[in-house]
Amino acid sequence: MSTTERDYYELLGVSRDADEGAIKKAFRALARKLHPDVSEEPDADVRFREVSEAYEVLSNSETRQLYDRYGHAGLKSGGFQPRNFDMADLSDIFSAFFGGDVFDGRRGGATRGADIGAEVVIDLADAAAGAEVTVPLEVAIGCETCSGSGVEPGTPVSSCGRCGGSGRLQQVSNSVFGDFVRTASCPQCSGTGRLVESHCADCGGQGRTVTHRDVTVDVPAGIHDGQRIRLTGEGHAGTSGGPTGDLYVSIRVREHELFTRDGNDIFSKVDLTIVQAALGAKLSVETLDGPVEVEFHGGTQPGDTKVLRGKGMPVLQGFGKGDHRLFVNVLVPRHLTDEQRGLLGEFEKTSDEHTYKADEGLFNKLRSAFR
Repeated sequence: MSTTERDYYELLGVSRDADEGAIKKAFRALARKLHPDVSEEPDADVRFREVSEAYEVLSNSETRQLYDRYGHAGLKSGGFQPRNFDMADLSDIFSAFFGGDVFDGRRGGATRGADIGAEVVIDLADAAAGAEVTVPLEVAIGCETCSGSGVEPGTPVSSCGRCGGSGRLQQVSNSVFGDFVRTASCPQCSGTGRLVESHCADCGGQGRTVTHRDVTVDVPAGIHDGQRIRLTGEGHAGTSGGPTGDLYVSIRVREHELFTRDGNDIFSKVDLTIVQAALGAKLSVETLDGPVEVEFHGGTQPGDTKVLRGKGMPVLQGFGKGDHRLFVNVLVPRHLTDEQRGLLGEFEKTSDEHTYKADEGLFNKLRSAFR
């Protein structure tokens, strides 16, 4: 059964109200049990990747909230893509939890580069139409002088005599339960399996240098405030040939002076004079797509709503758009001339209960407003 068909809480064996500590504890236990270098179960590799994906979702408050409300479909529509956990990723997880790289000996000390976090602020119009934004970064890249090896070009590199070039040392201990073999990184070569006489002068033997880089980010139409975009391989370079980290860009959407967003719907207010509300009027109203002509029937009341279908925000990574809902505000005159007062007085004299009679009950009016 694929991960997308399994409940993430079930995969980790925790309840839906489990806190962050319980989720981390459950993942640590499963990671120790299922790691391919430790477990003899034939499907350990697949199960390890499944629980890693579950932990990636549930350990992040944003993706966990999205998953709790909408399930796997909500994660897809929210722009979440599970990481492809290669061996470097799995090594990083173990390093974070257990204080060491279980692949040190096999990978010669190669480590994955760190991820980078950035934040950009866009307008609501950009969130509606999609946009390209430039993110300036200070990022570690592979040293060009030594090609990331950390060795001064033309200088010799010898194999570590203590570990025989393997980068690891094994220690066997005897107990009543049998022999236990403990593997650790070689302290003489720091797990690289080699001894360097002259480190690269440009990078100081780190194999990386820091440079400025501008990264272009495609912001999809319909993105919500606070969502993140992941750019694989745009983070810091790894060491000793390890893979590059990722870039996570958090999107913030500025508040609009006219529009308020709720999901994929847009809300705004339109002002009608008492004459326009009573007699009806056709007004130009601003929307995300520009001004449109909207007709208001005679007898429009304060608080009435006018729904402009398909004039809201586009559905993120989906089809269609939300609606634009106009709330009517009727302007009551504050300053009247004597002539205007007289005219309103004459109107009041000719009015009766039928003049102000509602066309529908209060319940139906409220239902129409929320529909």
